[in-house]
Amino acid sequence: MRYQISGRQIDIGEALQTHVKDQLGTVMAKYAGRPTEAVIIFSRNAHEYVCEATVHLSTGLTAQAKAHATEIYAAFDSCADKMEKQLRRYKRRLKDHHKDRSQPVELSGASSYILAASEGMEESDSDTLQPMIIAEMETKIPSISVGEAVMQMEIGGAPLLVFRNERHSGVNVVYRREDGNIGWIDPRNTN
Repeated sequence: MRYQISGRQIDIGEALQTHVKDQLGTVMAKYAGRPTEAVIIFSRNAHEYVCEATVHLSTGLTAQAKAHATEIYAAFDSCADKMEKQLRRYKRRLKDHHKDRSQPVELSGASSYILAASEGMEESDSDTLQPMIIAEMETKIPSISVGEAVMQMEIGGAPLLVFRNERHSGVNVVYRREDGNIGWIDPRNTN
């Protein structure tokens, strides 16, 4: 597994990096099987340290966790515990999907944009109905099944997930509804 351990405006020592690799390696070996990349970012928020961890699995799933603590090691340990809890919850499903899939998930590129809020726009800008783009990023859209998409959305804690349905290669969306259920949008299924 490839590790990218960094700090935002703080120095990360070798001892902390070794601790992160050991702890995260143990969790991944126990629950995930074949992780490909781990990105761990430490930062400071007033008197607390913040640890954000993202692990990309070979199955195309991404596990994310974030934790705060007054000590940097405690922040990471709490973050690792949260990630372990997520992976433990989905261990059986991760293993089942892993058996069915002989190759890693195919990812296709797409553009992602952040638009300015409508309250901040001037009157002349709102007349054109063209939103102001404040950021443009590259994003990846996985080709997975609906079940894997729901699991990915829940593991990542996202409100929705756009994916390419591997059955018919059409773009689909799964999302969390206000009633707590999961919604699925499949434009190809118009029956």
